Amino acid sequence: MPPFVSAAWRRFSATVQGFTVGQRTVAIIGIAVLALGAFALVSWLTKPSYAPLFTGLQSSDASAVVQQLGKDNVPYQLTDGGSTILVPQDKVYDERLKAASAGLPSAPATGYSLLDKMGVTSSQFQQDVTYKRAIEGELATTISHLDGVKSASVQLAIPDKTVFTSQQTDPTASVFIETQPGVTLTSDKVDAIVHLTSASMPGMKATDVSVVDSQGNVLSAVGTGMTGNSSKLASDYQQQTQSAVQAVLDRVLGPGNATVAVIPDVDQQSAQQTSETFSSANNTAPLSQSTTTEKYTGTGASGASGVLGPDNIAVPSGTSTAGPGGNGTYDSTTDTKDNAIDKVTEDRTIPAGALKKQSVSVAINQSAAQGLNLQNINSLVSAAAGIDAKRGDVLSVQIVPFSTAAADQAKAALAQQQADDAAKAQQAMWTNIMWAGIALLALIAVALFAWLRARRAAIREPLDLGGSIVFDELPEPAVIEAPTTVALPTIAEPVPALPDPGAEVLDAERRRAQVDRLGGTDPQKTAEFLRGLMDESRAGV
Repeated sequence: MPPFVSAAWRRFSATVQGFTVGQRTVAIIGIAVLALGAFALVSWLTKPSYAPLFTGLQSSDASAVVQQLGKDNVPYQLTDGGSTILVPQDKVYDERLKAASAGLPSAPATGYSLLDKMGVTSSQFQQDVTYKRAIEGELATTISHLDGVKSASVQLAIPDKTVFTSQQTDPTASVFIETQPGVTLTSDKVDAIVHLTSASMPGMKATDVSVVDSQGNVLSAVGTGMTGNSSKLASDYQQQTQSAVQAVLDRVLGPGNATVAVIPDVDQQSAQQTSETFSSANNTAPLSQSTTTEKYTGTGASGASGVLGPDNIAVPSGTSTAGPGGNGTYDSTTDTKDNAIDKVTEDRTIPAGALKKQSVSVAINQSAAQGLNLQNINSLVSAAAGIDAKRGDVLSVQIVPFSTAAADQAKAALAQQQADDAAKAQQAMWTNIMWAGIALLALIAVALFAWLRARRAAIREPLDLGGSIVFDELPEPAVIEAPTTVALPTIAEPVPALPDPGAEVLDAERRRAQVDRLGGTDPQKTAEFLRGLMDESRAGV
């Protein structure tokens, strides 16, 4: 191991050994957090990106696909209750091709493909049922391709054919729709489903189709179309009318200066109405007219006789008849006219929810009605709400003072809430600042302690300072207790002086003192100086 590496490791070991129990605990927690963060980052970076392999699978198809993925050792994930299978992005197309070659997913026989399995011995009942199932499957598949529709199911009720016209009934259909999560079908899409289904069967009308979603909401009912029910119609009409009137008043008076209430009265019953209307042009002849004209000319007795005609009138036996008293002619004409008129026969289906009448009330704030023309406001509201006096609609527009208690209370509550939010935010900010300061002080204290520990630590190694004296790391001086004072006898002869140390001993002591002083002030520089001496000593050898 190189000298600088070993020296750095010794300094690090000495620093760690100088930590207290709390400092060691904080250091271990920090190292553990860093290790966990690094592991999570590496796991996230190395985690493969998953993409859908198949969606909307049946349980049997999902099981077969999972077995195929297990054979290929491909990781997978199941979502949407097991109907969706996710695999790594780079494995999607390969696994789709392998699943297709294995016949997965196996689509059930629906639609007109059911007719391919019919044999020669199929009965009429089997043929009718299979044909109905084929149409239902085709309709369900087509509806499922609409945006927002997850799956669909269609049930047809086809009546038996009969030669009696009075006993014929129209076919009906019920459609069940399961939408995608968070998707609501608009009226245009419901209308498209209704017309698509009704156009697929001869004799089926749009009012013969019922559409229900997975939440149990009736989107289109048989006999009423896609109206749902009268309550929903009333609510929709109330909301639309109230929004239209409120928009006009807000534009004229300003927001918050008017309020609108609309109460619609809708018909709760549906009916079937048949009406015949007869009409004719002005100055036309009567419907039926009959004219009879008789003419007699000539001379003869007034008692002329002849054969009675169809109107009990004596008709001579010729165009001219000569009685006993003279000659004469008789002419009779009958004219009958039947004039044509216009006749209209109308069959109407009256659904539930038709508007019978409505009541509209408008309250205007008195403070905002200065110089306001009430007649103009009545005309605007009447046009926006579609008021029909013949139908019995009622419109009431009043100028009244508005109460500000609720607004003041709401304003005070909003101000109090804002003050509380600001106080909480300030408290959270100071709390974060306090914890950040504590953490910063702790880091500074740990760093300062480590620096002081490293500064005070003196690492000594066996060194050769000149070839003659080798200084080893000296042990701590032992504490020597003072001896007990003992009275010594007086010596008459003087004690001889000790000999002076030699020059080499004095030089070694001087070097030792210089090294000790340098090591106390700058350990790093001392270590570099001693390494240089060691390198010179080795080079001399």
